[in-house]
Amino acid sequence: MSSDCIFCKIAGGQLETELVYEDSEIVAFKDINPQAPVHLLIIPRRHVPSLLDLQEDDADLAGRLLLTANRLARTFKIDQSGYRVLTNCGKDAGQAVSHLHLHLLGGRPLLQTMG
Repeated sequence: MSSDCIFCKIAGGQLETELVYEDSEIVAFKDINPQAPVHLLIIPRRHVPSLLDLQEDDADLAGRLLLTANRLARTFKIDQSGYRVLTNCGKDAGQAVSHLHLHLLGGRPLLQTMG
C-alpha cells in the first residue's frame, strides 16, 4: 500500500466511497467523473502502479480483475447491450492515478475507437 495513493486509501477504507464490489484482493467503485451511465473503476487492493508493473506471478490477479469486470457488467445490466473495459498505462495514455485500475463503461452506445 502506498500512503499517498488515493486508490490505496479507498481500498484500505481510509477514504469513504460507495463500493460496488469488494473481496480480499479487489475493490470496485463508481468513477467520480463518469464518462458513461455505468462507469466503474476496478482496482487491486495491493498497490500496483500500472499494467506495466504486473509480473508473471500476478497472472491470477489480472484474470480476477477481468472476471470482476464481467460480474459487474451483469450486475449493472450492461452485459447484453455491450460494454468496454480499458486501462491506461502511463501519463501519455491518460493514466491519472498511478494505481492499476480497469474502467468498466456501458449503458449507452460508446464511440468506436478501435476495431
